[in-house]
Amino acid sequence: MAGTRGARRAAAAGARPGKRSPEPEEPSLLCSPTPSLEDGSGSGLADSEESVFSGLEDSGSDSSEESSESEDGARSGKSHGGPEKTSGQQATGTPSPRTEAPTAHGDEYAEDSSDEEDVRNTVGNVPLEWYADFPHVGYDLDGKRIYKPVRTQDELDQFLDKMEDPDYWRTVQDRMTGHDVRLTDEQVALVRRLQRGQFGDVSFDPYEPSVDFFSGDIMIHPVTNRPADKRSFIPSLVEKEKVSRMVHAIKMGWIQPRRPRDPTPHFYDLWAQENPNAVLGRHKMHVPAPKLALPGHAESYNPPPEYLLSEEERLAWEQQEPGERKVAFLPHRFPSLRAVPAYGRFVHERFERCLDLYLCPRQRKMRVNVDPEDLIPKLPRPRDLQPFPTCQALVYRGHSDLVRCLSVSPGGQWLASGSDDGSVRLWEVATARCMRTIPVGGVVKSVAWNPHPTICLVAVAVEDTVLLLNPALGDQLAVGNTDQVLAAFVPPEEPALQPARWLEASQEERQGGLRLRICHSKPVTQVTWHGRGDYMAVVLAAQGHTQVLIHQLSRRRSQSPFRRSHGQVQRVAFHPIRPFLLVASQRSIRLYHLLRQELTKKLMPNCKWVSSLAVHPAGDNLICGSYDSKLVWFDLDLSTRPYRVLRHHKKALRAVAFHPLYPLFASGSDDGSVIVCHGMVYNDLLQNPLLVPVKVLRGHTLTHDLGVLDVAFHPTQPWVFSSGADGTVRLFT
Repeated sequence: MAGTRGARRAAAAGARPGKRSPEPEEPSLLCSPTPSLEDGSGSGLADSEESVFSGLEDSGSDSSEESSESEDGARSGKSHGGPEKTSGQQATGTPSPRTEAPTAHGDEYAEDSSDEEDVRNTVGNVPLEWYADFPHVGYDLDGKRIYKPVRTQDELDQFLDKMEDPDYWRTVQDRMTGHDVRLTDEQVALVRRLQRGQFGDVSFDPYEPSVDFFSGDIMIHPVTNRPADKRSFIPSLVEKEKVSRMVHAIKMGWIQPRRPRDPTPHFYDLWAQENPNAVLGRHKMHVPAPKLALPGHAESYNPPPEYLLSEEERLAWEQQEPGERKVAFLPHRFPSLRAVPAYGRFVHERFERCLDLYLCPRQRKMRVNVDPEDLIPKLPRPRDLQPFPTCQALVYRGHSDLVRCLSVSPGGQWLASGSDDGSVRLWEVATARCMRTIPVGGVVKSVAWNPHPTICLVAVAVEDTVLLLNPALGDQLAVGNTDQVLAAFVPPEEPALQPARWLEASQEERQGGLRLRICHSKPVTQVTWHGRGDYMAVVLAAQGHTQVLIHQLSRRRSQSPFRRSHGQVQRVAFHPIRPFLLVASQRSIRLYHLLRQELTKKLMPNCKWVSSLAVHPAGDNLICGSYDSKLVWFDLDLSTRPYRVLRHHKKALRAVAFHPLYPLFASGSDDGSVIVCHGMVYNDLLQNPLLVPVKVLRGHTLTHDLGVLDVAFHPTQPWVFSSGADGTVRLFT
């Protein structure tokens, strides 16, 4: 009986829709019966309850059949004992549902196709950048290292793989193992669905009809049959406390009732100046609205004949621009007011009127009464900065052409000047007397007196030669000492290859004052001495690295200090204290260390063309002039940019100079003036230099649009010399 009922239940379960019928198996004699089946009466479980625990329950139309079968099973369980049920099952050989259930579950897990993550790398959730410097990327389940694959492909190999491998587009790199993984068609389809914003599962329908749990039909029984709580019939104590707190806050004034809304509108008359109680009426800075101009006779519908335009005037009015017309309309005459048509520009004029009202300033701007004198920086008075040259004292006449260069002797007694007339003149400073005139046979570009007090020597740049002259002025002991120093030179046995040639003067030239001649391959534009008087630097009008040469007087050697060029060199100067050489090109000034043979600093004067250069006696500041009428002051300890740019001259600057003792510097320009400025440099590094222009000196006349060509200070007195294109040298004291 029990075996028959079990077979019927198995057949019914196999006939249910949605359940997979297990394949027929041969009954095994080795399967032992479960203890629960041996004593069905002792367990007290019906067949329906057994089916619930065995995982064979189902929902649907078979519930009534299962209930009837469970009732039959219960009756049979009561009428028959456990041993009979077991013997019946063993006799018939039909497996019970309790023994079939594990088999069904086993098949389900065996055919499970859920994607499990391939966990080969067991490093956990750590950044893989930690293994960037290691040959492995982690460890497997056995604790062994997972080494990175050797990747020796370059860009070309990758390109070839991309062209030849048809699966290159679906190959990705696994960061956990470092290997390349080829995606299957299902994975590619999944990626594309996710990129399009679709669901990953193909079988998922996002638009399937929803089943309302609460139906619209009134049912007899409620969804939940739970009785109402007791607290739903009793007033809440928590709410009572909240209400008591609110009442107390209202009594104490902590909670204010809401104010009734003001029904009055929030806009107001912007031009309500007539009402003195209005806000704008009390505003003292209020500006009234601009009123429209009243119409004139031309705007009348019957204007006088003189306001009507003729045909020529009307054509001229139509050809004018709208902003150039005196009137914006053409006057017309109508017989009566009824014949006047509608004004075509009415809307446009109303719109412009609204714009005028909207854009009109509503408040007067207080004009700030500033004294222009207060905007000028407070500078000391010039009388407090004396002494400085103020007037012209002497004029040195004798040159027949423009005087290009000046130089003062170290003692300040003699003055040397070079001119385009092919001569060098030596003057006595105190009397303006020309002591000697030395013809050199060419245009004199530069003159430099040796700064050493015991050497009486003048260097003159003429064309491609530097002439060393002994003027034989002043102390005869110094004159004889100079000749002894020049005669003490012993030429080497093997003359070295030099960029310049040193030539001794002939006996006739020695009587004229010439001692040595230094010949170059290019014209010489400037010559300057070192402070100790043994070295001098010359600038050549050439291209390349041989623009600057340094000559040593005692050994009669010449050398080119640079290996390459940084532009056309304009001026050079020696640092007065340190072993530095300053080289000024057209757009920059470079500071070179002569001992280390390296570039120390590059100054950017922000000028178009640098024309002149001068170094402060202390060595920490320098000035340069330019052809675009700028005088630039540099503080070498402060910055490579200009500390101050002075634009006092109207034309190009030709020369600048510092005074050796006094805090003065001067500049000469093509406008024919010499501007003397007070330039105090303080020992305190935290205090900036004080630059004050104190005097404008005029005296030279412009010749061929050229003015002052060179300036030089007296070494001991606050005097300044200037040479001009008018062929004169002037002394200002």
